[in-house]
Amino acid sequence: MPRTLPHPVRTGGTATADAAAQHELTPGWLLAAVGALAAALLAASRWTSGHVHAGVTLQTAARFLHVASLVVGLGAVLAVDWLAVLWLTGRRPLAGVLDTACALQTPIWAGLGGLTVTGLFLRPDLGSPLTLVKLGLVLAVTLNGLYAHRLGQLLERYRGEGEVPRRLFARSAAAATVSQAGWWGASFIGFLNSQS
Repeated sequence: MPRTLPHPVRTGGTATADAAAQHELTPGWLLAAVGALAAALLAASRWTSGHVHAGVTLQTAARFLHVASLVVGLGAVLAVDWLAVLWLTGRRPLAGVLDTACALQTPIWAGLGGLTVTGLFLRPDLGSPLTLVKLGLVLAVTLNGLYAHRLGQLLERYRGEGEVPRRLFARSAAAATVSQAGWWGASFIGFLNSQS
């Protein structure tokens, strides 16, 4: 769900507040570049995992850290997305979601990064269609996180004033849905792969 940068400075009028919020947006080209870099890193990790031959001790350590990264990343995502659902249903203020999302950015991205790095040592079956779907879900979660970051910045305009436009509201709901589907789907596939 929406991740945000620090709150924009509010001054007197609505036009000034909108201009300040607009000024705070991360440039689209930067988000696109980070997305392309993330895709390249995921492709590189897929290639690398086929060439890493970890011993039993390293695999055991990687498995533990993989689970720990899942707990950290998915736990933080669940907290943000749960508050987002409460906001979407009118039971919590937007400010609470934005503050929580901002505070939990680091564990979310650390968890995702930890899963990617530790996955290198778990001997994934790169010929398995399920593994490829899992990698696709990881990429989707990453790109959705960047998209949610932008949504969070757009939502900052409505932190304490006015109603969020229906379209932005729907985009936020869609981002939360993609987030949950991606994290849980990748987790489920990881579980299935660990059983075979």
